[in-house]
Amino acid sequence: MSFNHHAVIAIYNFEMARTWRTIAQSIISPVISTTLYFVVFGAAIGARITDIGGVSYGAFIVPGLIMLSLLTQSIANASFGIYFPKFTGTIYELLSAPVSFVEIVVAYVGAAATKSIILGVIILATATLFVPLEVRHPFVMAGFLVLTAVTFSLFGFIIGIWADGFEKLQLVPLLIVTPLAFLGGSFYSIDMLPPFWRTVSLVNPVVYLISGFRWAFFGAADVGIGISLAMTLGFLAACIAVVWWIFRTGWRIRT
Repeated sequence: MSFNHHAVIAIYNFEMARTWRTIAQSIISPVISTTLYFVVFGAAIGARITDIGGVSYGAFIVPGLIMLSLLTQSIANASFGIYFPKFTGTIYELLSAPVSFVEIVVAYVGAAATKSIILGVIILATATLFVPLEVRHPFVMAGFLVLTAVTFSLFGFIIGIWADGFEKLQLVPLLIVTPLAFLGGSFYSIDMLPPFWRTVSLVNPVVYLISGFRWAFFGAADVGIGISLAMTLGFLAACIAVVWWIFRTGWRIRT
């Protein structure tokens, strides 16, 4: 069976059009929230904190803040995108159409990842207005940005399939992902922690995402770039396996 690119483009454009209709909620609100972090932590508090690894505190938190927004928005965009057809019942029309599950996933996840990448680029541009910033490895940075957006959009897609109510769409991001992001070194280096808590932090998968992204900016991070990349690819593979199983069994889709 050939790849139905017309269906993918149609679904993708539909999801992207929803973003432009709700641009205040989708783009402007997250950018303003992140800008407040720059003002409070970067300018007000950062002026009283010494450099971390030779990097000013204001610049140090930029990768963590971008990653924090990227994770939450990727999950939110993808989970709502697939949950809404379930809620309205239009998912059955989609499943009965000549569209494979691969094409469905590519369209919804691609749209969610695109929104998150656009948001990440805007936040990065906004950060340069507050702190002097230099990206040492721009291609690695772009690669991690895309890889993280795709991975957590897949994760959000899984949450959207699993959820049977709007409140469950917020459950995992609020109670699990956001705390892990805050405890994953967004605002500090885990090397600053006592040995025991540093070891505990290494269990947090978000540490590897933030470390890899931070390495692309400054050439140094809490965890080696190879380990960060391997952990991210491992989580991506796990998400792909779960999505394949969902469509293979029809779990929470056909019932």
